[in-house]
Amino acid sequence: MKTSDFNFDLPAELLAEHPSEHRDEARLMVLDRKTETIQHKLFKDVVDYFDEGDLFIFNNTKVFPARLYGNKEKTGAKIEVFLLRELDKETRVWDVLVDPARKIRIGNKLFFTEDESLVAEVIDNTTSRGRTLRFLFDGSYEEFRAKLKELGETPLPKYIKRDVEPEDAERYQTIYAKVEGAVAAPTAGLHFSRHLMKRLEIKGIDFAEVTLHVGLGTFNPIEVEDLSKHKMESEEIFIDEKNAQIINNAVDANRRVCAVGTTTMRTLETSVSSNKKISAFHGWTNKFIYPPHDFGVANCMITNFHTPKSTLIMMIAAFAGRDFIMHAYEEAVKEKYKFYSYGDAMLIL
Repeated sequence: MKTSDFNFDLPAELLAEHPSEHRDEARLMVLDRKTETIQHKLFKDVVDYFDEGDLFIFNNTKVFPARLYGNKEKTGAKIEVFLLRELDKETRVWDVLVDPARKIRIGNKLFFTEDESLVAEVIDNTTSRGRTLRFLFDGSYEEFRAKLKELGETPLPKYIKRDVEPEDAERYQTIYAKVEGAVAAPTAGLHFSRHLMKRLEIKGIDFAEVTLHVGLGTFNPIEVEDLSKHKMESEEIFIDEKNAQIINNAVDANRRVCAVGTTTMRTLETSVSSNKKISAFHGWTNKFIYPPHDFGVANCMITNFHTPKSTLIMMIAAFAGRDFIMHAYEEAVKEKYKFYSYGDAMLIL
C-alpha cells in the first residue's frame, strides 16, 4: 500500500468551519461491510443499529486550551506557541510548535503577559517548527497551569480560517471529556449529545472509556510514499482494570463492540493480546494502522470524514476495505458531506 492509494479530490468548501447546530444532528453515512451498502441518516439514528448488551467505547480525553500567543523580546514580533506535551512538571519544560518558526532560536525569550508574569525561554530545537520551552513563572504549579488556561485558546485545527468563537470552548470538546491532556478533540465523539447518551442507556447499551491524549501523532502528514516507512509520533494512553473487564465481557458475549473514533481504536489495538483480550495499560502508543490489519476488539466503529492521504483514512480503510472506503468517500463528496473535525460522521458495521 502506498500513500497515493488514499488520495482523492476534496473540495475546500466541504471542510467544516462550524459544527452542526445540534451535536446529534450531523449527517451519518452508514456502511455495511458484509453487503457493501451505504445508507444516509442523521447521527441520532445511530441508536437504531444497536441492541441491549452492545458496547460503545469512548475516548474520554479532554482538550486543553493549547494555543498561546507571545511576543518575542526586543522585536515584539507576535509568535504563536502551540503546547504539545509537558516534559517536566518541576522545571515547567514543554515541547511546543512555534509559528513563524524561522524567527525563534535557542536563547530567545517570549513574553505572554504585559506584566511579564509569564515568560518562556527557548532551550532546544526539536524539528523545523518544534521547540522546547522552559516557562518562567513565579507561583505554584496549580497557579502556573491556571495561567496557561487563562491565556490559551481552544486549539481549533489550522484549516478553520475563522477566529475562535466562545462556543468553540464547549463544542470542540466531547460531553464526556474527563482527563485533560489532548491538544485536539477526538472528533467522532463530538456528535454525542446528552439526550442521545440517555436514549442509548435506556436501550440497554453499555459504555466503556479509555484515554488517548490526542497529540501530533494523529494529525501529522505522511511525507513518504511507502507506508512502512512512516513513523507515528507517540501519544499517551490509559485503560484501567474496570473498563478492560467491561470490554472483555462484551467481546466474550459476542456483542457488537463499537469503537468511537480512530483514537479509541488505536488504544484498543495497542493493548489487545494475541488471545483478543484487553489488559489494563498505561503507556505510549505510536501504532500506525493501515491495510491489511486484523482488528482484535471492535467489530464496528464511528468516525468522521478524513482528509486525503491521512493516517486516519488509512485506518478506516484497514477496517472496512480500501476499495469500499474510497467508494464511500466519492459518495460523500458527491452528497456534500462535511469533512474533518467539525464535519459529519460515518458508522461502519
